[in-house]
Amino acid sequence: MEKSFSSQSRKKLQKMMMEVFTTEIHTLNPELQSILADDMVTAFQNRLVVFQKIQSKPTA
Repeated sequence: MEKSFSSQSRKKLQKMMMEVFTTEIHTLNPELQSILADDMVTAFQNRLVVFQKIQSKPTA
């Protein structure tokens, strides 16, 4: 359940984030764009783990 994304999947997601948010991040230098994309992937992964935990809890 708390499995990390593979390196390849992570890079693919980062690329997708940069493509989706091109307009919003174009003013940032490439290093900051990369950092932001990595942060967004990490946030997505963390949110996914939280929802998976919530879903796996038995309901009363």
